[in-house]
Amino acid sequence: MPIKVQQNLAATDILENENIFVMTEKRAITQDIRPLRVLVLNLMPTKVETETQILRKLSNTPLQIEVEFLQTATYQSTHTDADYLNQFYTTFDEVKDDYYDGLIITGAPLEEVRYEDVEYWDELVDIMKWSKKHVHCTFYLCWAAFAGLYYHYGIDRIYFNKKISGIYSHRILNKKSPLFRGFDDVFYAPHSRGIGISRDDILAQPKLELMAESDVAGVTIVKSEDSRQFYVFCHTEYDSDTLKKEYERDVEKGLNPEIPENYFPDDDPTRDPIVNWRAAGQLLYTNWINYYVYQTTPYDVNEVQNEPED
Repeated sequence: MPIKVQQNLAATDILENENIFVMTEKRAITQDIRPLRVLVLNLMPTKVETETQILRKLSNTPLQIEVEFLQTATYQSTHTDADYLNQFYTTFDEVKDDYYDGLIITGAPLEEVRYEDVEYWDELVDIMKWSKKHVHCTFYLCWAAFAGLYYHYGIDRIYFNKKISGIYSHRILNKKSPLFRGFDDVFYAPHSRGIGISRDDILAQPKLELMAESDVAGVTIVKSEDSRQFYVFCHTEYDSDTLKKEYERDVEKGLNPEIPENYFPDDDPTRDPIVNWRAAGQLLYTNWINYYVYQTTPYDVNEVQNEPED
């Protein structure tokens, strides 16, 4: 079944060329079925690339998913054309009275910035607070996962001695969880960050469950006890060349970056990376949307009721 997007969204042509079923609004209104409503708060400067990666992962389910994109109002992106954002993105004021089956909040290049110093921090806090009553299940990705754990549970990030960049193996700690249905016991995923979360801090919080971890990358997937919040620190949505582009960008800037680990064959940046995380990434998003959104959300999305707002 398809993902439903606005007419002429930039990612549409890319996905259709990959043989992914994308349904425009015009066709969707002829079908007598309630699509899942998923809101994506895209905090990345590379808006179109991130849209495409997330839509690709949401596409391979037997469900119709209506995807809306949200931007911050307190910070205007300088990397994406304003006309494009005005056409395809909404703001919090425009959706704050609505209800959604799912919410995805992306990462952002803000590792070194104190949370309270982020230009749109107050707006993000309002959105996270709002989500507890207006969203059935929220998926926090990378930097957003750090921000979410900080806001909801007071768990702060820790800094690594050096940035981790590459493809790492991960252990599944709850093999019976529907989130990992179809997974191998060990799965691979990209990471690119210089911060992490203390394992002890997660285990000390009774309302959180550690779901997957890596010997190198550390805490990787955490969920709330009620399965209404997921915190994911790996990037299974990455394209094959995402880390390559990041590495080449840093080389051009004269930053002398280390070659991403376990990524280029024989650590040779002139060779094409071998993708070994795509299947796990597809399962992660498909299982989340099926078992933790579709299977438990009310048929009338306006009846979504989560924990009370603070």
